[in-house]
Amino acid sequence: MNENLILAVPVFYPFAGALLAGIVGRKKEAARTYLANFIVVSEFLLVFALWTENGGESGAAAFYRCYLPGVCGMGLHFTMEGFRVLYGLIAAFMWMMATILSGEYMRHHKHQNRYYLFLLATLGATMGVFLSEDLFTMFLFFEIMSFTSYVWVAQEETETALKAAATYLAVAIIGGLVMLMGIFLLYDVLGTLDITELFFAAQVYSGNRAVLYGAGVCLLVGFGAKAGAFPLHIWLPKAHPAAPAPASALLSGILTKTGIFGILAVSCHLFLFDKTWGNLILGIGVLTMFGGALLAVFSIDLKRTLACSSMSQIGFILVGVGMQGLLGQENLTAVHGTLLHMVNHSLIKLVLFMAAGVVFMNAHALDLNEIRGFGRKKTVLKVIFLIGALAIAGVPFFGGYISKTLLHESILEYGGDGTMKLVEMIFLISGGLTAAYMAKLFTAVFVEKNKDAEKQAEYDKKTSYMNPGSTFVLSMSALVLFIWGFFPHALMDKAARFGGYFMNPLTAETGGDAVAYFSPANLKGALISIAIGAFVYLFIIRKSLMRDGVYVDKWPKWLDMEYLLYRPLFLNFLPLLCGIVCRIFDSVLDIAVVVLRKTLYRDASLPYERQEGNAMTESFGRMLNGLQAVRNRLWGRKKQTHKEFVHLTAAKVEDFRESFMIIQRSLSFGLFMFGIGLALTLIYILWW
Repeated sequence: MNENLILAVPVFYPFAGALLAGIVGRKKEAARTYLANFIVVSEFLLVFALWTENGGESGAAAFYRCYLPGVCGMGLHFTMEGFRVLYGLIAAFMWMMATILSGEYMRHHKHQNRYYLFLLATLGATMGVFLSEDLFTMFLFFEIMSFTSYVWVAQEETETALKAAATYLAVAIIGGLVMLMGIFLLYDVLGTLDITELFFAAQVYSGNRAVLYGAGVCLLVGFGAKAGAFPLHIWLPKAHPAAPAPASALLSGILTKTGIFGILAVSCHLFLFDKTWGNLILGIGVLTMFGGALLAVFSIDLKRTLACSSMSQIGFILVGVGMQGLLGQENLTAVHGTLLHMVNHSLIKLVLFMAAGVVFMNAHALDLNEIRGFGRKKTVLKVIFLIGALAIAGVPFFGGYISKTLLHESILEYGGDGTMKLVEMIFLISGGLTAAYMAKLFTAVFVEKNKDAEKQAEYDKKTSYMNPGSTFVLSMSALVLFIWGFFPHALMDKAARFGGYFMNPLTAETGGDAVAYFSPANLKGALISIAIGAFVYLFIIRKSLMRDGVYVDKWPKWLDMEYLLYRPLFLNFLPLLCGIVCRIFDSVLDIAVVVLRKTLYRDASLPYERQEGNAMTESFGRMLNGLQAVRNRLWGRKKQTHKEFVHLTAAKVEDFRESFMIIQRSLSFGLFMFGIGLALTLIYILWW
């Protein structure tokens, strides 16, 4: 282990590069693009060099640590061990590929300088999350990442994009605030936020364990919101289609994994081998897994389908996290399945979203009916997309099959009552739905002909549909995905042992029995899912979700949790309820005084007290009354009009005074002033 500032370089180098690229881009856009490519390539090489030099053989111990004191009071703590360096490598690789593709994808888009600025800044923030040694450091970079990636979603500045960005930001802010509350609680009761110390601190904690669960749930809300877990998934199907395709690949493949990383930090350290927590995560995972797959089956938008697919695959990963808690110390199958499915999903979504970006660059549409037949004669793109589709569908000899087999095996290992049988059934059905919606996408884009013959002819004529740079990154990404899945024992098992120590620090990283991936029992599970997928595709998608050969969206529009539940609850009902409660508390003293004066004291006005107003309002009102009388005489009106200005003036002044006093005394005003004070305090801490 080395105390070395070099570990801070992968975190802050992209931030510096983002500023430099933004400055260069104001003068020369081409130079900016080359600079951005250089930054992401050098970032990947740097992380790779750190791994090969110090951690290529073991992932059990941290081989680099870095502490930057004084930052935000508690300082920043970074470390690098097996899991962190593995996901640092994957993040750097994906950013490298997505940034190179962005050169062609963003060529005709507006605000390119802004896009590259926040693309590189988000890389630094993401690295900060994955290399964080404690929850405080993780929280800081987690929030930076949320704000910088918000710009991706709003990049196109269309009405749809801005709405999706608003939803994304709202979920991120609310999740971040709840997460911060969990961090406060945890630090208060355990006295540490170091991830590796959480388990032992929790074991010696003698207080109310419900407080630990409360802190854990708060952290779960924050991390689960970023992961896209049910029921905080509402941003995901909207943000991914709105963002540019290279950014969508990163949102799906990497940013969701930062949320999973946080959930793992809590589940595998604070609540290691805790069955109560394991059941909670398992339940969320099952709902997320099936719900995302169901949404994807109904979707007829290419990128939205892939986004809903991401939600489903996050559910598969959470099932693995839940099974780790239930299986206890014998959970290595679930550990390896969880880690490998995380890696598989990252690589798969890199391939699929970049391929979807190529389709959009040429067809300028994402609706399956409009892009239908686009890839019929585009062999390279067809093979690239097919590799991703087969991998995510869990077809044998591809990476997704290996990780899903391990997850399925962990469910079978636990056994148990009918509940686990139901979990297994939903697991296999969700796998079948995955195969069904991927078959729908591949058939629509690469097999079927477009209903519009002229459009099909136009698609067929497009032989030059991506430049050499885009061809290289898509082909290389697909090749890495294919090789990764084709050698499960040589590559995947080794990676699982290398990174799995983070999830099970009490068991040797080399432990666990070798899994016979292609045994009849394991092949049976995959074949069941594929058979379910074939049935769903042939008899539900082709028969019920198509009309006269046209894909139709039959998902009920009203069944949108954002507009069905969250907006009415958080924008209408809760503000109204809180306003009523605050008004009651605000007025309780006034009500008590009035009741006492009317009942117990029965006091009357003194002889010199005015019934309303004061000397100034009475004098001003009398003057207005006199002016009104003079005006009536001068105009010679037969019917005299008369307004009692003494009363009106007193009433207006009283209304103003009461309104001002209500604001000044109200709880909401106090909270508002408290918020201003808190914001100024945070600005002071961050600045000085």
